[in-house]
Amino acid sequence: MDSARAEPSCVRVALSRAVDAAAAARIAAQQINARDTCFVLAFVPGDRNGAVIAHSLEEALGGVPVFGCSTAGQITTEGYETDALLLLAFPKTHFRCASVLMEPLNPLSTTAAATLAQRHVQKFSHTAGWNRLGLIFTDGLSKQEDMLISALETTLGDLPIFGGSAGDGLRFEQTYVLHNGHIHHNAAVLLVLETDLPFQGIGFDHFLPGDSQMIITDADPDDRKVFEINGAPAAQEYARLVGCAVEDLSPQIFAENPLLIEYKDNHYVRAISDAGEDGALSFLAAIDDGLIMTLGQGQEIIETLQAGLDIRDAKGRRPDFILGFDCVLRKLEIEQKQLAHAVSKVLGAAHVFGFNTYGEQHCGVHMNQTLVGVAFFGPEQRALC
Repeated sequence: MDSARAEPSCVRVALSRAVDAAAAARIAAQQINARDTCFVLAFVPGDRNGAVIAHSLEEALGGVPVFGCSTAGQITTEGYETDALLLLAFPKTHFRCASVLMEPLNPLSTTAAATLAQRHVQKFSHTAGWNRLGLIFTDGLSKQEDMLISALETTLGDLPIFGGSAGDGLRFEQTYVLHNGHIHHNAAVLLVLETDLPFQGIGFDHFLPGDSQMIITDADPDDRKVFEINGAPAAQEYARLVGCAVEDLSPQIFAENPLLIEYKDNHYVRAISDAGEDGALSFLAAIDDGLIMTLGQGQEIIETLQAGLDIRDAKGRRPDFILGFDCVLRKLEIEQKQLAHAVSKVLGAAHVFGFNTYGEQHCGVHMNQTLVGVAFFGPEQRALC
């Protein structure tokens, strides 16, 4: 993959690493031409005051709509970061946008959420010759992403939807989404975009199913908790399968040894977030009694990343930029293997911008330890950007 490329032409990237929330919002907003901007995506470090940032951006950008969420890390022009407020400004020249806030997520009425989304999509007038896609940002601790994305896929089947679950570093304490100058817990934001830019969806991980299979024999699907695997205490059996002591289980172990499920001839990661004192395992995606799972076998991270981002359009052009949603457990494994610098170079060369998530949504499925995104290609005449 070429390392030297021109800067992206069809999105404006703004950054601030200021610790003070209001100052960070002000500094980042100053890098954006609000008059030419259709909307802004804001990806906020989990330890920043989100309410202050949301309000400050609303004031500084003069009413330009701002959407986004708290994160477990950001993907900037420098690749992986942890403490950068990242703004992506989408120009009016190439984008139109409509939004809907869905709350509460838990308890979730899938019928109400799907009806609300369908009504807003139908009200959004279609621009001739432009194509549509959806972006979704959800509270990453709501535990409702599986049901929500499945309902939206069923109702809005002709609208490809990509997204990520809001993060909070590795604290797993509180996450939120941004919508119209406010933060919202236990909520999701669905954006319907129209663009004259060609685009392609992407989604990949670096795991293949291994030889170790197991059956979930006792679980609480609502709380995404597993109490027994193969009839034994879950944490104890998982530790045996990966070859470590129960007391040594950690986010690093979970990141390198995920469990996979098979769905429609594809394997998807079901990541573990933690092991409780009661011997249960908590998951970041749907889980249930009787589910057959396979221990994942990791592949070479750099090679799979380069292959996954090596995208071309029909004319052989590379994307102008890629909006990316990358699981925080991928980032954690990459850091553990001291590959963060190398991965950041690959992400930067491919013009990937986005955030580290508590889960990713693509093709109607909520998944983990995956990089999901949308590759946007420049128009025929580059001068139009």
